[in-house]
Amino acid sequence: MNKVILAGRLVKDPEAKYTQNGTVYTRFTLAVNRRFSKEPAADFLPIITWNKVAEICGNNLVKGSQVLIEGRIQLNTYEKDGKKQYVIEIIGDNVEFLGSKPKSTPATPQQAAFGAEVPPDEEIPF
Repeated sequence: MNKVILAGRLVKDPEAKYTQNGTVYTRFTLAVNRRFSKEPAADFLPIITWNKVAEICGNNLVKGSQVLIEGRIQLNTYEKDGKKQYVIEIIGDNVEFLGSKPKSTPATPQQAAFGAEVPPDEEIPF
């Protein structure tokens, strides 16, 4: 069985995009705290939602939104510079909104320069 349930906060606003055949999807990164580590730590996990779930996420979620994601883990492969690359992503089948909707604030240039957020998402062809 391939099932994952995650609770965390979005590190940036999700953006709805469309495939060539018109299917809507969103990509965003979810920061999930590690509860049992000695030092405060988080994992930054790439999430993809599709169709109606993607529309809802694109229209309602912003940076800092707290959500519960239920989905599955998917391994994608692609070639870059002649080398095979592997990317693990979470396909979010269900998204539950937690807490109130935060106000989105743009990252300062200093945050972006020093990687205070997450490294940029790797674009994967569909």
